[in-house]
Amino acid sequence: MIRVELPHHLRTLTQSGPELMLEIDAPVTLRRILDVLEEQYPVLRGTIRDHDTLKRRPFLRFFACQEDWSHASPDELLPEAIATGREPLLVVGAIAGG
Repeated sequence: MIRVELPHHLRTLTQSGPELMLEIDAPVTLRRILDVLEEQYPVLRGTIRDHDTLKRRPFLRFFACQEDWSHASPDELLPEAIATGREPLLVVGAIAGG
């Protein structure tokens, strides 16, 4: 089971707690996690990734094992700790301003 933590505004949409559990077969990539997440929670379609390009929305970041994966290829294998559920994949709302 893969663990995914969402920011508050996305948890509100999914009406879930802070962590979601997803069943994902290997290989575990960011694309596969987001595909399953959007399949199980259709309300998230277009909120994390653009509908057409499937690129990450601005002001959302992905963290795996304390590393920023926001600009990594969505098809790159995620760390073993994510794939085995020892660590969650974090979807974090970024803050901008000045």
